[in-house]
Amino acid sequence: MIDARAVVDPKAELASDVEVGAFAVIGPDVVIGPGSRIGPHAVVTGPTRLGRDNVVFQFASIGAAPQDKKYAGEPTRLEIGDRNMFRECCTINRGTTKDRNVTTIGSDNWFMAYTHVAHDCVVGSNCILSNFATLGGHVELGDWVIMAGFTGIHQFCKVGPHAFLANNTAVTRDVPPYVLVTGQPAEPHSVNSEGLKRRGFTEQQIRNIRNAYRVLYRDGLKLAEAVAKLEALVPEQPELRIFVDFIGNSERSLVR
Repeated sequence: MIDARAVVDPKAELASDVEVGAFAVIGPDVVIGPGSRIGPHAVVTGPTRLGRDNVVFQFASIGAAPQDKKYAGEPTRLEIGDRNMFRECCTINRGTTKDRNVTTIGSDNWFMAYTHVAHDCVVGSNCILSNFATLGGHVELGDWVIMAGFTGIHQFCKVGPHAFLANNTAVTRDVPPYVLVTGQPAEPHSVNSEGLKRRGFTEQQIRNIRNAYRVLYRDGLKLAEAVAKLEALVPEQPELRIFVDFIGNSERSLVR
C-alpha cells in the first residue's frame, strides 16, 4: 500500500492498510490510523497523529512547524480525529508552547484546496472550510461551522457551532453560534436557518433562535440586559444554552 517512491521514516507508525502515494514524505513521530490515504507529493511531519479514514490529497502539508517567530523548535503536536478530508495544498500547522502545545482537529471535517489552519487552533467536527479559507493562530471553531471561500479569521477569535461565514468575510471578533456573518469586517446578517434545517432543528427551535438573535442584535438592549433576557428563556428553550454561554465566554467581543 506504500508506493516504492514514497519516503517513510522508520519512526513513523502507519496502520497496515494505510495507502501512501508516490513521492509523499512521512516524517518521524507521525501516527496514521487505519483506512487513511496519503496522496502523492503530500508531506506529513510530526509529532502528528491522524485517526482512521483520513484522506490527504496531493501537495498538502500536514503537521509542519508553526509559522510563529517565537517558535524555537519545541516538540509541539498536531492531533487529528477521524474521517477528515484534506484537499490539495492544505497547510495544517502544529501548536506552540505559548498556548496549548497542540493544534486540534476533530472528525468529519472537509478542508478544501489551499485552506490553512495555523498553530494552536481548535477545530470541532463536521466543519467545512472552503477554498482559501484561513485560520490565524489560536482560533477556535465549534462543530458544524461553514467557512465560505476566501474567508479569514483573525487570531484568538472564536466561532460558535452552526455559524456560517460568507465568502470573503474578514472575522475580527467572536461569532456566536447559529449566526451568519458577512463583510469586511464581519457583521451579523441573520441566523443560519438553512443549515439548521439540514441538521434536524425543528421549526420551533429555529424560531426560538431567530428571536434570540433579535434580542441580541435588534432590540437595542445593552449586552448584559440581552444576556439576562436570553438566560431566562433557556429552561424552556435549551437550544439557546450554547448561545448564551458563548456570549458570556467571549473575550474579543462579539461581531456587531
